[in-house]
Amino acid sequence: MLQIDPQDPTPPFEQIRAAIVAAAAEGIMPAGTRLPTVRGLAAELGLAAGTVAKAYRQLETDGVIETHGRSGSVIAARADSARQQIELAAREFAQRVGRVGMDREEALALVAAALGGGGTR
Repeated sequence: MLQIDPQDPTPPFEQIRAAIVAAAAEGIMPAGTRLPTVRGLAAELGLAAGTVAKAYRQLETDGVIETHGRSGSVIAARADSARQQIELAAREFAQRVGRVGMDREEALALVAAALGGGGTR
């Protein structure tokens, strides 16, 4: 299911992370879906185990997966919690913008700059 595009300038660990996030968000990998082991996925993709481990660590930090030691990693029941946290932060930001009287365009420019020019990842 996961594939790495060697021509893509995006690092392989980020390609893995983004693919799993998208699969979880789209319901392709619903909560409880067991992920391959780090070594298994690394072998399947022809990557170093450390590359896959880095992606899994980031996914765990973001709440997309849960790792249960020898039982492996699964898509978390709260896989969309990262999105919920971002939505909450956006609402709080919007409220703060209103409280300080900043106009919408200036606030959006600050967000675009923080995102690296306004593009999404």
